[in-house]
Amino acid sequence: PDPSKALTPPASPMTSSPANSRALAAEWRLRRKIRTELTFWARHVLAREGRAPARHHLLLLDELARLSARETKRLLVLMPPGAAKSTYASVLFPPWWFARHPAGEIIAATHTEALALHFARRVRALIAEEGARLGLSLAPLEREAGDFRLSSGGRYRAVGRGAAIVGRRADLLLIDDPLAGFDEAQSARVRERLWEWYRNDLLSRLKPGGAVALITTRWHEDDLAGRLLGDPAWRVIRLPALAEEDDPLGRAPGEALWPEWEDRAALERRRLEIGEAAFAALYQQAPAARAGRGMFRTGAIVRLSAPPPLASRVRAWDLAAGRAEGADPDWTVGVRMGLSGEGRFVIDDIVRVRGDALAIERLIAETAARDGREVPVLLPQDPGQAGKAQVQYLARRLAGYQVVASPESGAKWVRAGPFAAQVAAGNVAIAPGPFVAPFLDELALFPDGPKDDQVDAAVRAFTHLATAPAPARSLHIPLLGR
Repeated sequence: PDPSKALTPPASPMTSSPANSRALAAEWRLRRKIRTELTFWARHVLAREGRAPARHHLLLLDELARLSARETKRLLVLMPPGAAKSTYASVLFPPWWFARHPAGEIIAATHTEALALHFARRVRALIAEEGARLGLSLAPLEREAGDFRLSSGGRYRAVGRGAAIVGRRADLLLIDDPLAGFDEAQSARVRERLWEWYRNDLLSRLKPGGAVALITTRWHEDDLAGRLLGDPAWRVIRLPALAEEDDPLGRAPGEALWPEWEDRAALERRRLEIGEAAFAALYQQAPAARAGRGMFRTGAIVRLSAPPPLASRVRAWDLAAGRAEGADPDWTVGVRMGLSGEGRFVIDDIVRVRGDALAIERLIAETAARDGREVPVLLPQDPGQAGKAQVQYLARRLAGYQVVASPESGAKWVRAGPFAAQVAAGNVAIAPGPFVAPFLDELALFPDGPKDDQVDAAVRAFTHLATAPAPARSLHIPLLGR
């Protein structure tokens, strides 16, 4: 039944004045809108704190309202951290859902019991504060925060991941971030236990015709969301921090999800801080295979505490094609690599820029001046006259420096093979610096990751150092790396 149809205006005393009558009528209209419009309810609650829903919150509220109306039975919403998804899905939505289903039952799950209880207390407090307007009240003698009943027969149960739920049923399963963080997500055992708990415990508690909502941030390609993505029964709303093509909100590529909270510049800084792999998973909701499933064993790269003295250093470049436009344009990258006294290949500096031809030219020239004339500048030469003209122009711009241009041929992963072999042999090291995390992340995802600019530049530097004449030294090259 629709609770709004049974809503009657509050009783007014016979001596009420016209002003009181108007106030009572306004209160009646307020109650009707609260009980029938989830967005209005959210605005009503948040207004007390001087807040209002952003556009991605409005989309989430609309999808949750459709779930409540049983227009959707399975809803999967993917959002980055800090998007306030829990405020809307785990705090504001359950009281309103009970207003629409006063005798219904909710099981709300998250990664820990402590967080589940935190959400439960906020849900209970909202029902206690706004019960008259919602048409709800807590049942007498209900004291437990994480398991309480309503006078109308409804019931709310909060559980942490893995908890036993025997003897309870649900019209709505609400799952909010079932994984606590990176370490858990990397554990195949944890992921498998979560999957079995979801299938055998949670789903077995769902009543016929019941609904399930999973609101989460992606941590791993094999997380719970990843296993559900291929099921056509699920309605999927994916909201990356930086918009891509065909954005659900209609954003232009590269536009931030919630610029009032974290704009594009802040998100790009975050990308540099946490690396490409983590950013792709947490912020873009597109995790990819990590180290151990690609070509490079990044764990074998020696992490140095300080830059060592190096001989035969070179700076190799990979130039971005075209203008730096779109949601995630390519980088122009310069990797400086040299040989240590032990014959180890050491990366001691990486510079990157996204920009037009003038910005790229300026970076190459400034970097060459900083490196010194003794460091050769290695440039890729694209096929055709245009590629030759570009190299000639940059060579003139770098007059006085040793410029080495060479064409690229063959598949990228084939060219990267010898360098990957040296990495696996422990013959590659990297000096400390802010470039380390982004470089290792890109290396770990190669050749299936979204970017390969740093890999291409590193392979160019390695190939030059490995093939150029040098003083006699020990160099271990595995058979498969030849």
